[in-house]
Amino acid sequence: MAIKLDAKEMGVEAYQVTEGNESVTNIYPEFIFCSNDGRFFVFLRFSHVNELNPAECVICEFGTWKMRVAARTSGSVAVTRDGIFYLLRDCEDGGAEVVSFDIGTGDITMVKRLDKGFIRARSYGTVSPDHKYYVCGVVLDPKYKEFGIELIDLETGACSIIDRGPDICNTHVQFEPSEGKQILVQHNRGAQIDENGRTIRLTGDEGGTLYLLDVSSGKRIPLMVGHPHTSHITGHETWIGNTKQILLTVSAYGDYTPEKGNLLGVAEGKPAWVIAKGHSYIHVSASKCGNYFCCDEPRTGNIILGNIKTGKNVVFCNSKTSFSRPQNTHAHPYLSPDLKWVVFNSDRSGIPQIHVAKVPEEIIKELNS
Repeated sequence: MAIKLDAKEMGVEAYQVTEGNESVTNIYPEFIFCSNDGRFFVFLRFSHVNELNPAECVICEFGTWKMRVAARTSGSVAVTRDGIFYLLRDCEDGGAEVVSFDIGTGDITMVKRLDKGFIRARSYGTVSPDHKYYVCGVVLDPKYKEFGIELIDLETGACSIIDRGPDICNTHVQFEPSEGKQILVQHNRGAQIDENGRTIRLTGDEGGTLYLLDVSSGKRIPLMVGHPHTSHITGHETWIGNTKQILLTVSAYGDYTPEKGNLLGVAEGKPAWVIAKGHSYIHVSASKCGNYFCCDEPRTGNIILGNIKTGKNVVFCNSKTSFSRPQNTHAHPYLSPDLKWVVFNSDRSGIPQIHVAKVPEEIIKELNS
C-alpha cells in the first residue's frame, strides 16, 4: 500500500510506492518505463529467490498503486516508445531468451531463444522502433581488455558485434526512436577496468564523449560534446522525442556553470547549445512528446521540470534522497507520457524506495507561458 507523504515535506502531492528491505530501482531516466497511455509504470525489485534471474519486473498503476510481477530478468531490460518492455532472461541449460510484455496489459510474449554466439549483456538494452533488434553492451575479453556492442536479431536470434573498443565499457546505448538507423553511444575515453571487472577509472583525463553508431555500416559519427568542445560530459544523455537531437548534461564549471547552463542539446554535425540554466543538472529525461525535460540536482535534492524549447524551468519538488554510492539513491526522475506524474528514487526513509509525485496542471501551463 502506497504511503501518502506530507506535501510540506515534498512540496507537492507525493507517494512512497514501495516499502520493506528489498532493493528496488526505477531503472534509468533515459527511457520512460511506462505504458503508452501513461496509466502504468515498471520498476525493478531484486531478490535472491531466483539466482539466475534475480530482478522482478513489477508493473504499478498510477493512482491506485496496484502492483503485479510481470516477469523476471537477469538484469538487461529495455522499453519501446509504445510501451513494450523487453528483457533478457537466463535459462538453466546455459542459454538465454528474450521476452517482452505490454506494460499496459502485462501480456507476455516469448520473443526469441538465444544460443550460439550470444554474449551475456553488461548493460541495460535498447530496442529498435520496429521491434526487430535488441542492442546491449558486452564484455569481449575475459580480462576486460575489450568491450563491444551486441546486436540481437529478434526475428532470427542471430547475434553479432557491431562495434568494439577498449573503453566502451559504459555505453548507455539508445536507438534513435523515429527511424532506428542510428544508436547513441557513450564513450568513456581512457576508462580502466581491472581483470576482475572492477572499475579503476571511469574515464581518462580526456573525459567521456558521445557518438552515433550507424547500425547498417558500423560507422561511428562523433558528436561535439566533451573535450575539446565542452566541459566533460556527466554520462547522462537521452534522445529528445523524434527530433534527432540529444539532451545531455556536462560538468558545471567554466563556460557551463549553473548560471551559464550545463543542460545541453546536440545533434549530428552541430555544436552543442544550452537548453537551460539555473541549476547543476545531472540525470536527464525528455518527455515522450519531446517538449519537456525532467532532471535532478544532487547538491540540493531538487527535481526540476522545464521546457526544452524555451529553457524555462521550475523546481518541481525535492527528492529528499542522499545521492550516495548506490544507484538507487540517485533520484533518476522521469515524466509519465501523459505529463501527470514524476517517478523517482529516494532513500528519505533510510532505505531506497520508489516514489511518485503528481504534476499539477498549472506547472505545465507555467512552462508553456
